[in-house]
Amino acid sequence: MMDQFLYGTEAAINGLMTGVMYSLVALGFVLIFKASGIFNYAQGVMALFGALTLVGIQEGQVPFAGLINAIFGTNIQKFGWELPAVAAIILTIGVMILFAWLVERLLLKHLVNQEPIILFMATIGLAYFMEGVGDLMWGSDIKTLNLGLTQGLNETIDAATYDWFGYGFYIDNLDITAAIIAIILVVALTIFSQYSTTGRALRAVADDHQAALSVGISLRFIWVVVWAIAGFIALVAGVMWGAKSGVQFSLSLITLKALPVLMLGGFTSIPGAIIGGMIIGVGEKLFEFIVSSSWFGDFFGFTMNATENWFAYVLALIFLVFRPQGLFGDKIIERV
Repeated sequence: MMDQFLYGTEAAINGLMTGVMYSLVALGFVLIFKASGIFNYAQGVMALFGALTLVGIQEGQVPFAGLINAIFGTNIQKFGWELPAVAAIILTIGVMILFAWLVERLLLKHLVNQEPIILFMATIGLAYFMEGVGDLMWGSDIKTLNLGLTQGLNETIDAATYDWFGYGFYIDNLDITAAIIAIILVVALTIFSQYSTTGRALRAVADDHQAALSVGISLRFIWVVVWAIAGFIALVAGVMWGAKSGVQFSLSLITLKALPVLMLGGFTSIPGAIIGGMIIGVGEKLFEFIVSSSWFGDFFGFTMNATENWFAYVLALIFLVFRPQGLFGDKIIERV
């Protein structure tokens, strides 16, 4: 019985680490939804695009090399140099800021005061556009992201838990790094939102667009700031997921796992995105461990596998029925 408890504890800790990775994606959704009321379907593709751009810049790859070669019959691939990780990250952040400016300039400013469904459909189009541009710019092959992040078994935790319990816990170093970065991001975003002039302006825009405009707050500037921050968060999420499983186009599907996180935590709560991610991560790992275990099979006469594919959505559905605003979201009351 003690062995089962230790295995379950290990599964819960790994679920907690995975949940933090989900939360990184959900944070981008929350920021954009709070500031503009837009559910940004393109957030997952932004993570993919950021990771692709980072790898391309770091390896000195020529953007649109495939298209250029097809048109002019050339055979160029790379510039012949590689950049250090820090320089590549700084340049990629610049690209994401430029992307935020272009989104506001070419898309959002033409859709002010439009219905939410129109804005949502615009982000769907933006997602497919970015995915196509990312393919043209950097190619569709799976890329290895090398930023010097330590991966694999954390030997310190393994040795300590073995000394304590006689069983070493397998905790991935990359998951620990992601958890630390997520904590730093949440603290930084909370301080920015509560104490900076721009953060207070962002909260004013979130409460009432028209009132914010009436006191001289630039809605367009706030949108650029919010999309730039969301782009940076998407880049961080893309880097963590890309380092874990390779930078590939399926990376954009992490959006789907962020949806249950938002439904649990609430679409307007930054802490809710973190806590919702942890609940989903721990819940799906523990549920998988329990229903696939031998003692569960002995008691009920059957076991289940691959429950991680659907557990989060079932849990989110339950929340939608009993608490549709999520744990920390604002309850919307419309009087007619």
